[in-house]
Amino acid sequence: MPLKPERLEFFRFMLTQEINKLLSEAGKTVSEMTNDKETYPDPSDRASLESDRNFELRIRDRERKLIQKMREAIQRIDEGTYGICQACGGEISEKRLMARPVTTLCIDCKTKQEKMEKLMGD
Repeated sequence: MPLKPERLEFFRFMLTQEINKLLSEAGKTVSEMTNDKETYPDPSDRASLESDRNFELRIRDRERKLIQKMREAIQRIDEGTYGICQACGGEISEKRLMARPVTTLCIDCKTKQEKMEKLMGD
């Protein structure tokens, strides 16, 4: 049974809130990095700072990709295809959507995909 309109709105709200939260965090990171005028004469301190910044940027890149997936999920809500498996055309359970709202595959198709990836060595 397809998701009811109020459930779709719930997912839209949840995805939008998460996007806003991630964008806010990213903005703080940029602000902190540009405002951090401290210089570290000690090479190990500079290396540590650089390592921390690289780690932070990797996290933000992962979040950027997640934001894109969330925007695509909202687009699927708008198009009426949210909650429909892109592989088999069946319904994605609401329980699965709650756990992973950006998913495009039902649990059966995702399991098959993971088995194939494992066989292929990815």
